[in-house]
Order: sequence, then structure tokens, then C-alpha cells
Amino acid sequence: MFGALCVPVIGAWGTALAHEATPSAHKLDTVTVEGHYDNAVGSSDAASQGRVTARLIENRPTLRPAEVLEFVPGVIVTQHSGGGKANQYFLRGFNLDHGTDFATYIDGMPANMPTHAHGHGYTDLNWLIPELIGRIDYRKGPYYAEEGDFASAGSARLGLRDRLDYGTAEVSIGKDGYRRALLMNAHEAGAGTLLYALETSRNDGPWENPEDFRRINGVLRYTLGEGANRTSVTAMAYTSRWDSTDQIPLRAVQSGLIDRYGTVDPTDGGKTQRYSLSVNHQRAYDDGAFRFNVYAIQSELDLWSNFTYFLDNPADGDQFRQSEQRKVLGMTASRSWDGRLAGLPMTNTLGVQVRHDRLSPVGLYTTVARRTTGVTQQSDVRQTSVGLYGENSVQWTPWLRSLAGLRLDHYDFDVSSSIAANSGDANDHIASPKLSLIFGPWARTEYFVNFGNGFHSNDARGTTARVTARGGLPTDPVDALVRTTGSEVGVRTEIIPGLQSSLAVWTLKLDSELLFVGDAGETEPNRASRRSGVEWNNRWTMRPWLLFDLDVAASRARFTESDPVGNHVPGAVDRVVAAGLSLTDDNPLANGWFGHLQLRHVGPRPLVEDNSERSASTTLAYLRVGHRLSRDLRLMLDVFNLFDSGDNDIEYFYTSRLRGEAAGGIDDRHFHPVEPRSMRFTLSARF
Repeated sequence: MFGALCVPVIGAWGTALAHEATPSAHKLDTVTVEGHYDNAVGSSDAASQGRVTARLIENRPTLRPAEVLEFVPGVIVTQHSGGGKANQYFLRGFNLDHGTDFATYIDGMPANMPTHAHGHGYTDLNWLIPELIGRIDYRKGPYYAEEGDFASAGSARLGLRDRLDYGTAEVSIGKDGYRRALLMNAHEAGAGTLLYALETSRNDGPWENPEDFRRINGVLRYTLGEGANRTSVTAMAYTSRWDSTDQIPLRAVQSGLIDRYGTVDPTDGGKTQRYSLSVNHQRAYDDGAFRFNVYAIQSELDLWSNFTYFLDNPADGDQFRQSEQRKVLGMTASRSWDGRLAGLPMTNTLGVQVRHDRLSPVGLYTTVARRTTGVTQQSDVRQTSVGLYGENSVQWTPWLRSLAGLRLDHYDFDVSSSIAANSGDANDHIASPKLSLIFGPWARTEYFVNFGNGFHSNDARGTTARVTARGGLPTDPVDALVRTTGSEVGVRTEIIPGLQSSLAVWTLKLDSELLFVGDAGETEPNRASRRSGVEWNNRWTMRPWLLFDLDVAASRARFTESDPVGNHVPGAVDRVVAAGLSLTDDNPLANGWFGHLQLRHVGPRPLVEDNSERSASTTLAYLRVGHRLSRDLRLMLDVFNLFDSGDNDIEYFYTSRLRGEAAGGIDDRHFHPVEPRSMRFTLSARF
């Protein structure tokens, strides 16, 4: 799999592939995979690494754009607020909040936003157009030198299509005012291809206070070249606004004060916009490959929330606004060289990643019905990071390959706060070694041993803080960079024809945990923690047109520093099960009919450290039934929450106060229900 070697591999979900002799982490995108998953034996460096292709993304219905991340085995995407807010993510025993410890990239641009107004690592994917995604490359664990901040639990790199085989016009309608229109096409323009897409949608949702979620997306992409040698320039624009129904207290529903789909503060909501320009370039050489990516992002967010209602301000309520205006500039580059070590095939890779975030300003404000009444803290922030990494891969024997890497990261923070004591500068650096061993294949089975250090950064404002923003109490600055340590053993096999199966047993230690603070709507550093678990992933091609997948994950999360309050990590999911069955439209027996059934189950999780309060499980099913009316016309019906489950998307346990309750408030469960069964009809025309 190195140098000039080429190994033919039959993917369980695809056709015969010729994998280049470059480590999979740096393999250029030269092969079009016609199946659903490119996870074949010989294609990755860990049992928990893989690729999802556009064909599967097209077949499965999604309630929200960010649910494309659920194609990554074990990832769960939920929502606890309005449709335009970043989703809630779960993976490997993490409540990832809005993205912390799971790194997401779209066409090379990072989606995670550090030092964010609402939550560090905030990953808003509502600007995605799922139909433009050509592939999803995913990795789990801190074993890869290319992956830096936020990637301790895993990462997903979403690649956009360079070309389209045909134009598409779609119109969707559904319950509760759901409307969506999509137009996309590609044309030859000069020496390259110009691709464009325009999407607009709106939705009220099932909420008593209509969401009135409206968004507009636009993408313009120009690509020169193809295969291993190509350059693309991509411009994106997105804007949206919405009214929120945030999580609500259980006691308010049980007493009849509000309905299950009601709200305590109907003035919550938000608005956001995002604009970006990026350039991607890759080139293959006789001795290796070169990649280059540069991007610029401008975004704005205003988010009005009220999690505690009348606890802090009995007269006017506890609503607050989190707001930011951000500019991001970044660049990544890598070069790999194929060579020999004592006659053995070897590949070396060097890479650099630079990112600069400028927030002017980022702030937290008290509000009443979206009217600003005070400034809790407002800051101008400059944050710059530089990451250097090197990786070496050697094929020691036909059955043993090693992958060793080292990553060095340096961060600089400059904070100018409205609270003078919280202004200042800070910097930090960290080194992260990695090592993987790949054994086999024997009988179409290979084995993996992976180890690595990683890290996550903390909010820049926390690195210079001397007093709390609320209350002005003394506090100590947090560490800018927090080390994580992970290890994994795994196996992947295709010994049964048509069935591809992988098993991974993993552990991950964090020097500091991040916890959600309900009354502030923020996260804060906490004790060190340890997670461990097992994942079992299966892809079975029962027929070329009948596909089944099953993913099972179980995990355990505990604080490693004992405390009388308890050692359970709140929000840590203990099990995830997902299963899907796809019938493709090339089935000769179905006469143009196609469909997909998806089932996912999320187990209970502790809501407080002593495990005395636990969430319920959540089980949901999605169904798509479609018919090809003609060669260029398709009609689809998507049914979400097929069995009309009354489960919850998210649950928290904290103190809040409704009007008229005791001044100290009441400890209670707060939940956001899953949306009831709904249907969406889509008419799709090709031209």
C-alpha cells in the first residue's frame, strides 16, 4: 500500500478499488467509489476509520442538515432549541454539547468555532446542502497527526462535489409549514466546471410558539482539473432567523401550565449569517502528493435564551443574549514523499495548519423580550493557532505496517474585556505523539493497535479571567490547552462474502472535562475523566440493490478524581444502536420503487454526578419511500418519527424558577421533546 504498490481491494459496499500506495490519511481523492461505504480491508489505519459515499447520503432521509453526521457510526445528532441553532452531538460517551471534542470540516474549512458566544467548539451545520456532499471521511480517537483541536473523540471531513451529472430541481412540502426548494447544476465554463446551488426553506415545527425558521443558502464552486490534480474555488452564503422553543421544565408540563410542545419564554430565538471563500488544491507527483487549502469565513450570531426563567430576575425574567461577530482566516498545507527505508516501502508526510479568529465583539448581555438591558461581559478576542505535524509510514513486512506521527501546536490569545480584570494575553503549546500498528490481512481480516495524545483548547476568555462575569467573584484562569490520551485495538474483516464487519475497543482520558452549566447556558472546565467502550459496525450487501447496516456502541464515562458529589459524567451516553435497510432504485424487481428504513436508539445517561437522576432512552425511526415516475422525475415520501415516539431529544437536570415559585427555585428535569410523526413529500426533477 506504499510507493508504487497497488493492492486491488473489493469493498463490501462497492466495486473493485485500486488503493494508492499512500497512507490512507493522505491519499488523494483519485477514486470514485460506487458503493456506500469505502471501509474495505486495506483502506484505513484503524478499525474505527472509514468513508461514506454520496450514494448512501442520497438514500437516507434527514430531518436536519447536521444529521448527515449520523452517517459516522456512533454519532447522534439532536436539538434542544430552535432550528437555526447548532445541534447537540453525542459520540463515544460524550455529550459533545454543540461540537466540543468532535472536529468537523467542510471542504477543508473548520466548522468548530473556538471562543464562541454560546459554547466553545460550536458547530453550526445548518448552512449545509446535503445533496452537495460527495463523501464523508471519518476518524475516531486522537491517533492521527493531521487532526488537532476538538478531534479527541473523532473527526469528520465532508467533501463537496466538484461536478454534477445532471441538474436537479426539488420542491418539498410537509406538516407544520415545512417548505423547501433546491436548484443545483453544473456547466463547463472555460477550462473548468462551474457548479451552483441555491436552497431556501422555512418551517414552523410542532411548537405552540411557531418556530418561523427561515433560511437561504447559496453555493458557487469552480473546479479546474480532476482526479489527483485539481483546484477548486468555492464561495458560500447563508442567512437564517428563527423563534425558539428551548428545553422546558417537567413540572410545568405535569401541572398543565404548558403543553409538551409549549414554551416558558416565547421571545427566545436567534438569527445568524455566514459567508465564506475557500481554495482547495491538490497535486500528485511521481514521489508523493501535495495538498493546499486556504479559507476566509465571516459570521454573525445573535442568540436569545432563557434556561432558568425567573430565578435571577423575578420581575423581568432571566433571558440573555449571546452575540458575536467573527472573522476567520486559515491555511493548511501538506506534502508527502514516497521512498524506501532499508529497501522497505515508506512514506513521510509534513504538514502545517494556521488559523486566526478575530471576534469584534463576543458578548453576553441581559435582555427582556430581546431588548438589551445590560452588559454581563463583552470582549474583543484575537486567537491564533499554528500546528505542525509529521507522519511516517513503513511497510515492514507484507503483514505489518506502522504509522508514527508527532504534532506540535502553539496558541496565542489576546482578550480585551469590558471587565478590566479579565483582559490580558496568554499562550500555550503542546506536543502530541501518535503510533499505529496495522497487522494483516490474513483471510481478508486485518488488526489494528492505535495510540495517541491529543488535546482540546479552552475558551480564550477563560485563559485571562480573574473574576467571574456574573458576580465578580475571584477565579483562576483555565489552562489554554488540555491533553487527552487515547488507545484502541480493533479488527476488520470481510471473511463472509458481502459482509464487512469491524470491532474496536477503546479508551480515552481527558485531563479536564467540560460540563454544561444550565443556568448560564455555557460550559466550564471540570475534573479529569476517563471513557472506555466498544464499537461493532457491520455493512452487509444482501443483494447489489439491498443493503443493511448495523452499528452498536457501548461506553462508560467517569471522573477519575473522586468527589463526594459523585463521579459520573453528566450527559454521557452509555449505548447507541443504529440500523438501516436500503432498497435502491436499480432493483430489477421493484419497478422503480426505492426506499430506506433507519432506526436509532440512544440509551439513558446520568444527568448529575451521583447518577441519582438519569435520562430516559430515545428510540426513533425514519422511513423513505420513493418511486421513479420517469427517467428524470422522482417522487419521495419521508416519514420522521415513524412510530410517533414520545421520547425526548435532550434532558438536563438543574435549578430553575417559574413565576410564583419560591425564590430559590426548584431542582427539576428540563427536556426538549422529539418532534411528533411528520411527513414530507419531495418532487425531484433532473434536467
